[in-house]
Amino acid sequence: MKEENIQSRRAFLEKMTPLASGIFVAGSITQSLAQAPENTDVISVSGSIIKAPEIDEKKFIPVMVTPYNMNSRIDFDQVSRLVDFYLAAGAKGFFANCLSSEMYFMDDRERIALTQHVVKYINGRVPVVSTGSFGRKIKDKADFTKKIHDTGVDAVILISSHFAEKGDSDDIMMKNFERFFEHTGEIRLGTYECPSPYKRVISPEVFKFLVDNERLIYHKDTSEDIKQIEVKLDLLRGSQMELYNAHTASGLKALQMGAKGMSPISGNFYPEIHSWLCENADNQSKAADASWIQGEIAQMEPVISKYYPISSKYFLQKRGLSIEIISRSNKRALPIEQKLILNDVYKTFLGWCERLNINPVTL
Repeated sequence: MKEENIQSRRAFLEKMTPLASGIFVAGSITQSLAQAPENTDVISVSGSIIKAPEIDEKKFIPVMVTPYNMNSRIDFDQVSRLVDFYLAAGAKGFFANCLSSEMYFMDDRERIALTQHVVKYINGRVPVVSTGSFGRKIKDKADFTKKIHDTGVDAVILISSHFAEKGDSDDIMMKNFERFFEHTGEIRLGTYECPSPYKRVISPEVFKFLVDNERLIYHKDTSEDIKQIEVKLDLLRGSQMELYNAHTASGLKALQMGAKGMSPISGNFYPEIHSWLCENADNQSKAADASWIQGEIAQMEPVISKYYPISSKYFLQKRGLSIEIISRSNKRALPIEQKLILNDVYKTFLGWCERLNINPVTL
């Protein structure tokens, strides 16, 4: 049993490293790395190269937004285009069917269809994870997890607050996890401290319990507390678990302490910046720039978070993506004053790219 888990984990990690052939494909983009110019930090979706990651490189994992058409139905063609955009910006994996995807405003059929489309379109190039812990009872959650697993994802993500009521103890939470594990065989899993239905930050005791289960390979942290992140990183050190930080303000520090990557909502505005930060977090020659851009994106977070996710869709539209500014979770129109603010953010983003020598993705 343990050997099977090791083999499964190895397969997951292999997707995070350069392809053996030296070719990285993004949608319809295929080009040999041998033909790449020396400076290939970013890439054009229309035809340039995607830089292959180093084996121990930190990873930007976007929490995908969901494009809708004018009838508020999932626009799968634009989902594919969005995947191309993320890949070109340096994404090393994808979190589909998450809070940014508006998973609570989809039915089970849509959650499965969206996940299945992303998995099929990526076609094994990088890992994909997706939330699966929907259902009233533990058995219901397990059954839906199996359906998400059957789409081909690399891990099924469990929302921490799906396993305990707000006033429940950690003991109750762990017992519910145990019951769930009994129903889900050898499916690889991850955890996510999603703010909805309520935010349940995983305690050190529960986290240790999860790390000790070799099926748990992924954790998206939303504690927004570098001290809590440090405790979790100490607990997972040497294990199969990887921690991805959703908190922009602690992004650089967490990466330097051992977090495997970043997964903030601002990745739906300027993913190139997060890819750059992941790549250069431990690069002493880039320390000053890394500290500077960390401060910049931390200050910008409250600005771009207003009216999210429609704010991100407006921003992506400015960047050339044919995405409608439509949301199921936020049906308010984006005020003109907020559009003007986001226009200024876009100009600021271009200034960041110029200082960091990043070529923004073109669509």
